[in-house]
Amino acid sequence: MPVALLLFLVAALLALPPSVAAPAAQTAGTTATSLLDFEYFRTRIQPIFLAKRDGNSRCSSCHMKGTPMRLQELSPGATTWNEQQSRQNFQVVATRVVPRNLLQSRLLVHPLAAEAGGTFYHSGGKHWKSILEPEWQTLANWVCGHKSTDKMVQLTGACEE
Repeated sequence: MPVALLLFLVAALLALPPSVAAPAAQTAGTTATSLLDFEYFRTRIQPIFLAKRDGNSRCSSCHMKGTPMRLQELSPGATTWNEQQSRQNFQVVATRVVPRNLLQSRLLVHPLAAEAGGTFYHSGGKHWKSILEPEWQTLANWVCGHKSTDKMVQLTGACEE
Protein backbone atom coordinates (compact mmCIF):
# COMPACT_ATOMS: atom_id res chain seq x y z
CA MET A 1 0.00 0.00 0.00
CA PRO A 2 2.76 2.58 0.76
CA VAL A 3 4.19 2.14 -2.79
CA ALA A 4 0.76 2.72 -4.32
CA LEU A 5 0.34 5.87 -2.24
CA LEU A 6 3.77 7.13 -3.32
CA LEU A 7 2.95 6.50 -6.98
CA PHE A 8 -0.37 8.30 -6.57
CA LEU A 9 1.37 11.33 -5.03
CA VAL A 10 4.00 11.42 -7.78
CA ALA A 11 1.28 11.20 -10.45
CA ALA A 12 -0.69 13.99 -8.75
CA LEU A 13 2.36 16.26 -8.64
CA LEU A 14 3.15 15.59 -12.28
CA ALA A 15 -0.42 16.46 -13.26
CA LEU A 16 -0.22 19.91 -11.67
CA PRO A 17 0.19 22.84 -14.06
CA PRO A 18 3.76 24.23 -14.18
CA SER A 19 2.82 27.33 -12.19
CA VAL A 20 1.87 25.13 -9.22
CA ALA A 21 4.37 22.29 -9.49
CA ALA A 22 7.50 24.22 -10.48
CA PRO A 23 9.82 26.27 -8.31
CA ALA A 24 9.34 30.00 -8.74
CA ALA A 25 12.62 30.34 -10.63
CA GLN A 26 11.45 27.87 -13.25
CA THR A 27 8.18 29.65 -13.93
CA ALA A 28 9.79 33.04 -14.32
CA GLY A 29 10.05 32.51 -18.08
CA THR A 30 10.91 36.12 -18.84
CA THR A 31 14.05 35.91 -16.72
CA ALA A 32 15.03 32.53 -18.15
CA THR A 33 14.45 33.57 -21.75
CA SER A 34 16.57 36.69 -21.31
CA LEU A 35 19.48 34.55 -20.06
CA LEU A 36 19.14 31.72 -22.58
CA ASP A 37 20.32 31.94 -26.20
CA PHE A 38 17.54 31.36 -28.74
CA GLU A 39 19.92 30.53 -31.61
CA TYR A 40 21.66 27.88 -29.48
CA PHE A 41 18.23 26.45 -28.65
CA ARG A 42 17.13 26.44 -32.30
CA THR A 43 20.31 24.89 -33.71
CA ARG A 44 21.50 22.57 -30.93
CA ILE A 45 18.64 21.82 -28.52
CA GLN A 46 15.70 21.25 -30.86
CA PRO A 47 17.56 18.55 -32.86
CA ILE A 48 17.92 16.59 -29.60
CA PHE A 49 14.11 16.57 -29.26
CA LEU A 50 13.83 15.02 -32.75
CA ALA A 51 16.70 12.51 -32.44
CA LYS A 52 15.93 8.80 -32.74
CA ARG A 53 17.14 6.75 -29.77
CA ASP A 54 17.59 3.02 -29.37
CA GLY A 55 15.21 1.73 -26.72
CA ASN A 56 13.40 5.07 -26.27
CA SER A 57 11.05 7.25 -28.24
CA ARG A 58 12.05 10.59 -29.68
CA CYS A 59 11.36 13.35 -27.13
CA SER A 60 9.04 14.97 -29.68
CA SER A 61 6.87 11.82 -29.84
CA CYS A 62 5.41 12.59 -26.42
CA HIS A 63 6.18 16.27 -26.07
CA MET A 64 4.16 17.30 -29.12
CA LYS A 65 1.06 15.70 -27.61
CA GLY A 66 -0.14 15.49 -24.03
CA THR A 67 2.66 16.53 -21.71
CA PRO A 68 3.06 19.76 -19.72
CA MET A 69 6.21 20.60 -21.74
CA ARG A 70 4.27 20.75 -25.00
CA LEU A 71 6.33 21.36 -28.13
CA GLN A 72 4.73 22.64 -31.33
CA GLU A 73 3.61 20.02 -33.82
CA LEU A 74 5.71 19.92 -36.96
CA SER A 75 4.12 21.32 -40.10
CA PRO A 76 3.01 18.62 -42.56
CA GLY A 77 6.07 17.22 -44.34
CA ALA A 78 8.52 19.21 -42.20
CA THR A 79 11.49 17.56 -40.50
CA THR A 80 12.12 20.46 -38.11
CA TRP A 81 10.29 23.47 -36.70
CA ASN A 82 9.98 26.80 -38.49
CA GLU A 83 11.06 30.10 -36.88
CA GLN A 84 7.69 30.83 -35.23
CA GLN A 85 7.33 27.28 -33.90
CA SER A 86 10.91 27.39 -32.61
CA ARG A 87 10.21 30.61 -30.71
CA GLN A 88 7.11 29.04 -29.15
CA ASN A 89 9.13 25.93 -28.22
CA PHE A 90 11.82 28.15 -26.71
CA GLN A 91 9.23 29.85 -24.47
CA VAL A 92 7.88 26.48 -23.30
CA VAL A 93 11.25 24.82 -22.70
CA ALA A 94 12.67 27.86 -20.89
CA THR A 95 10.09 27.31 -18.14
CA ARG A 96 11.78 23.95 -17.47
CA VAL A 97 15.15 25.59 -16.89
CA VAL A 98 16.71 27.38 -13.94
CA PRO A 99 19.50 29.28 -15.72
CA ARG A 100 22.99 28.37 -14.49
CA ASN A 101 21.54 25.67 -12.20
CA LEU A 102 21.89 22.30 -13.88
CA LEU A 103 20.47 20.04 -11.19
CA GLN A 104 17.40 22.23 -10.59
CA SER A 105 16.51 22.36 -14.29
CA ARG A 106 13.81 19.81 -15.06
CA LEU A 107 14.89 19.73 -18.70
CA LEU A 108 18.14 18.11 -17.53
CA VAL A 109 17.09 15.95 -14.59
CA HIS A 110 13.82 14.35 -15.75
CA PRO A 111 15.39 12.29 -18.57
CA LEU A 112 18.61 11.64 -16.58
CA ALA A 113 19.05 8.34 -14.71
CA ALA A 114 18.42 8.66 -10.97
CA GLU A 115 21.86 7.15 -10.24
CA ALA A 116 23.40 10.09 -12.13
CA GLY A 117 21.41 12.75 -10.25
CA GLY A 118 18.18 12.64 -12.23
CA THR A 119 14.66 12.58 -10.90
CA PHE A 120 12.81 9.38 -10.08
CA TYR A 121 10.17 9.67 -12.77
CA HIS A 122 10.05 10.56 -16.46
CA SER A 123 7.31 8.81 -18.41
CA GLY A 124 9.42 8.89 -21.59
CA GLY A 125 12.17 6.87 -19.97
CA LYS A 126 15.67 7.79 -19.02
CA HIS A 127 17.60 8.99 -22.05
CA TRP A 128 20.96 9.56 -20.37
CA LYS A 129 22.81 7.33 -17.93
CA SER A 130 25.44 9.98 -17.17
CA ILE A 131 25.87 13.74 -17.22
CA LEU A 132 28.90 13.15 -19.45
CA GLU A 133 26.77 12.02 -22.41
CA PRO A 134 27.02 14.44 -25.37
CA GLU A 135 23.31 15.36 -25.56
CA TRP A 136 23.15 16.08 -21.81
CA GLN A 137 26.30 18.20 -22.17
CA THR A 138 24.71 20.15 -25.04
CA LEU A 139 21.63 20.88 -22.93
CA ALA A 140 23.80 21.77 -19.92
CA ASN A 141 25.89 24.24 -21.91
CA TRP A 142 22.67 26.01 -22.93
CA VAL A 143 21.37 26.09 -19.35
CA CYS A 144 24.73 27.56 -18.29
CA GLY A 145 24.12 30.46 -20.65
CA HIS A 146 26.44 29.55 -23.51
CA LYS A 147 25.76 31.11 -26.91
CA SER A 148 25.55 29.35 -30.26
CA THR A 149 28.97 30.79 -31.14
CA ASP A 150 30.64 29.48 -27.95
CA LYS A 151 32.79 26.37 -27.87
CA MET A 152 31.19 23.49 -25.98
CA VAL A 153 32.77 22.76 -22.61
CA GLN A 154 32.47 19.62 -20.53
CA LEU A 155 30.41 20.25 -17.40
CA THR A 156 30.39 17.98 -14.37
CA GLY A 157 27.25 19.07 -12.54
CA ALA A 158 27.70 22.84 -12.30
CA CYS A 159 28.28 25.80 -14.57
CA GLU A 160 31.84 27.07 -14.56
CA GLU A 161 32.41 30.46 -13.02
